[in-house]
Amino acid sequence: MFTGIVESVGRVEQVAVSGTNREFTIGAVLAEEPLRVDQSIAHDGACLTVARILSQEPGGAVRYQVTAVEETLQKTTLGAWEPGTAVNLERCLRAGGRLDGHFVQGHVDGTGEVLSVEDRDGSWRITFGFDPQFAPLLVPKGSICVSGVSLTVVDPGRDRFSVAVIPYTWTHTHFHLLRPGSRVNLEFDILGKYLLRWESLRG
Repeated sequence: MFTGIVESVGRVEQVAVSGTNREFTIGAVLAEEPLRVDQSIAHDGACLTVARILSQEPGGAVRYQVTAVEETLQKTTLGAWEPGTAVNLERCLRAGGRLDGHFVQGHVDGTGEVLSVEDRDGSWRITFGFDPQFAPLLVPKGSICVSGVSLTVVDPGRDRFSVAVIPYTWTHTHFHLLRPGSRVNLEFDILGKYLLRWESLRG
């Protein structure tokens, strides 16, 4: 379980194909306790398990490997990752820790496309296009996870929505690299999913 509060921006260093899977080598600085094999990290909102640690330094610098299976590659942006790709990273939520964002599972529902990025002189408004099948899961001022970042929905429509990005988020994630046409991972609020499922079963 995650919160959508990005802790670090890592970089893809290597990509290796293994059957239908891809193995990614990630370089990052993670300042908490040392990373261990089998731990979960959200990569642009997609939960991946640390399979191998290649190096780890006392200051938090670490190189590690994760594997993405075919299902993940098809439903996320990970299939387009290449060496140099910036990745938003978040380690899993501690039991008893503060929930600064919202409950994020790390299970990406699909991808969206950046339609526009507007500089609002102190903040940025980003508009995303998405698959209309997910429209019932968006409400004004509700939560959504965009490439691992917990954000508040503005003006949800049938196939698009906007978010307002504060300067801290802009500089401490890879959002400052987004341009029209960029692809992002989307995870819709789990509460909305349960309510929609419950309503469908009532009928």
